[in-house]
Amino acid sequence: MGILEAITTEDRHYVKRYIIIPLIIAAFERDCRYIKEHLKTPDPYVDAIKLATERAWADLREVKKHCFFKGLKVYEEKRTRLGILAKFKCRGYESKMELRWEYITAEASIMMRKYLGLDISSFYDPTLPEQLKERY
Repeated sequence: MGILEAITTEDRHYVKRYIIIPLIIAAFERDCRYIKEHLKTPDPYVDAIKLATERAWADLREVKKHCFFKGLKVYEEKRTRLGILAKFKCRGYESKMELRWEYITAEASIMMRKYLGLDISSFYDPTLPEQLKERY
């Protein structure tokens, strides 16, 4: 049996989701307002985005539940000109992670497609563990 890693790749995956999903929800809500104001027939688009928003909220609830059970707590998020710096604790260990805006934009774009029901299989990271691909 090997030495257990203090903070695993899976833990970092969930911290990233914890940061990115609320940004996606805010973007969907902003887009809904824009569509309502600027399109003549906004209802079908707004309905699709509302469904995607519900899926994002469901994912966020799952991420928070996972964090609770794994002892993972993001206690600070700071926006910088380069991205978002998050400080978190995991099973007693403290760490930090900086997500660059370029990374956030790319990940959010893929996740938004997933929530909208589009195929994202071409975007899968080959290094992502198999059990996480299901929940991208």
